[in-house]
Amino acid sequence: MGSIVKKLVTSIKSKEFREYLMSTHFWGPVANWGIPLAAIADTRKDPSFISGKMTFALSLYSLMFMRFAWRVQPRNMLLFACHFTNECAQLTQGARFVNYHYLGGKEKQDTEQKV
Repeated sequence: MGSIVKKLVTSIKSKEFREYLMSTHFWGPVANWGIPLAAIADTRKDPSFISGKMTFALSLYSLMFMRFAWRVQPRNMLLFACHFTNECAQLTQGARFVNYHYLGGKEKQDTEQKV
């Protein structure tokens, strides 16, 4: 266990790691995390507020950037994780949108509010 900790500390102290922390390869994905975090927070809100067009657009956006993060050299796994998380959140929002508008969720909610 001690050698693993030593390797980790040595890696963190390295010039390469410091350069990585000062690069767009790191800060771009960090800044991007606001999108999936907002989408995850929105899963607790009423589905009547979901925009189907925006959810679809954000889903395509994350799919494209997941591919980019995988194909760019060196691979940007932080960016990939960000967009994978957003893709999952957008698919969840998309399912909520479809359920509410097309599978009777709106009518069920209206019935529950009247009772």
